[in-house]
Amino acid sequence: MHADERYTTQLQAGLGMIPETMDLLRLWEPGMIPSHLADRAVEEGLFSRATARRTRNLVAEMFAPRYLVEQGAVASRLKFLLEQRFPSSALTQVFYLQTARAQRVFADFVIEVYWPKYMAGALSLVREDAESFIHRALDAGKMQKRWSETTIKRISGYLLGCCVDFGLLENGRGKERRINRFSIRSDVALYLAYDLHLKPLSDMSVVHHPDWRLFGLNSQEVIRLLKTLSHDGHLLIQSTADLVQISWKYRSMEECLNALTQR
Repeated sequence: MHADERYTTQLQAGLGMIPETMDLLRLWEPGMIPSHLADRAVEEGLFSRATARRTRNLVAEMFAPRYLVEQGAVASRLKFLLEQRFPSSALTQVFYLQTARAQRVFADFVIEVYWPKYMAGALSLVREDAESFIHRALDAGKMQKRWSETTIKRISGYLLGCCVDFGLLENGRGKERRINRFSIRSDVALYLAYDLHLKPLSDMSVVHHPDWRLFGLNSQEVIRLLKTLSHDGHLLIQSTADLVQISWKYRSMEECLNALTQR
């Protein structure tokens, strides 16, 4: 396992942090590195209730790993969508995607625990579900060093809290969190499909990419979803049992984003 695939406690820097992410995207400018963004956030009192240390930690440990990747390309796209008044529910799903990409422990929890429970018809998740997941990960050597029981309980709560923030679970008191109906929006599916295609990946790799599993989709369901997108002319997909071929309308993410904001 590569070092960047190991589970960390970085999620404690911030869970979904949706309003904070939007505020930081508005403040961020292309080319701005994390330390400069943190300085500006402190100077402008972006988070009036947070200390300077907390603000710097939010930028370095939450915002930067999720959004200041690919030389800032992700933040640039999201800033554009935000300025174009892309639906907040769609932005939240892209934030969810980026959080899962940055935090392997969260991605695996959603894929290995949340979705199997969801598909089995379970009504809720409890902290013990998250704690059992972490214990299995420890036994599999997915952490650099053994976590204490206190850390296990804390991160278990963060995993459930992150699911609440992104709409996978309901908020509430007590140990249980009710499972919400959750599915990928069509505009987010289009964003994800082009994001994967332009990495670049082959058409077959796009369809089979694990990012779709964050939304509970297998490859056949992805193909059906992309066929619905083809009705709007965003792409054209042909598939057989062992072959997928996609004709892509947009040559860049910029073209895709323009199409998304003109729908």
